Amino acid sequence: MKAVKVENLTKKFGEFTAVDNISFDIEEGEIFGLLGPNGAGKTTTISMLATMAKATAGKAVINGYDMKTSQDGVRKSIGIVFQDQSLDEELTARENMDFHGRLYRIPKEVREERIEELLRLVGLFERKDDLVKTFSGGMRRRLEIARGLLHRPKVLFLDEPTLGLDPQTRNYLWEYIEKLNQDFKISVIITTHYMEEADRLCDRIGIIDKGKIVAMDTPENLKDRIGGDIITVKSPDYREKIKDCGFFWIDRTEFFDGFFTITLSGAEEHLTEIISALIGQGIKITSVSMHKPTLEDVFLHYTGRSIRDEEAGAKDRMRMMHMVRRH
Repeated sequence: MKAVKVENLTKKFGEFTAVDNISFDIEEGEIFGLLGPNGAGKTTTISMLATMAKATAGKAVINGYDMKTSQDGVRKSIGIVFQDQSLDEELTARENMDFHGRLYRIPKEVREERIEELLRLVGLFERKDDLVKTFSGGMRRRLEIARGLLHRPKVLFLDEPTLGLDPQTRNYLWEYIEKLNQDFKISVIITTHYMEEADRLCDRIGIIDKGKIVAMDTPENLKDRIGGDIITVKSPDYREKIKDCGFFWIDRTEFFDGFFTITLSGAEEHLTEIISALIGQGIKITSVSMHKPTLEDVFLHYTGRSIRDEEAGAKDRMRMMHMVRRH
């Protein structure tokens, strides 16, 4: 049985389509990532799967429960950690956990045992009696994840779990997520716009752009689709003057806003020839870089934009969506 099965899921706010006819499956014990910029539809997707938002069209089954007809079954099967903190800062770590356990009617003895187990797992047992308002951002994230696991969900939703955290804390949290997945064998769905996070944690990735999943596979397979090495050339003449260099070992040349990429094998051997050919065509070169394909290159390949550049446009779309909601 699939842990999650999504078919043609769609969510509209008036004329604005936040999630556009997406489909994917998640295996039991798999870490699946939705990778895309803010405003791409990741959080809206999670909200629908968690039965917190009603889908406009499509269906989803989580742990065998239909999200439309068996909402209670879905809610008992999932744990959620959203971007916005939901802890009570005036309660201790243990009290936050205990309150959550009571909501799920977990017997006291079992509840106390699990609270200790999970707080030890995320490294917070020694701080169990401290108020949450004294915790750092990383500690709060770890506590939220521990709380989300208290009722032993089959599927854990992590919505931008390391957003706003410093690199060291982010790396620690990745280790906790990997350990949780291994120890509890639960399926995990992560939304993120951090390339390194998706590459490190996820067994498979769905790249989502403007509400659509434009590519889906393992991180390695996605990067292999790009193939070879990538030379990125920044130039004010990138579109007006660049021509095919005519070298048989160039696999692909793609043009973007202010730069172009050349994909080939053995870039180190051919870099000098390429630069000489470009200069020979009178092209002014501002900078040149060379690297192996990354998920950033994958996103660029499928959307024609950098995920970093897309962040600014995503904010505009989010403002538009909020305006639609108000009306």
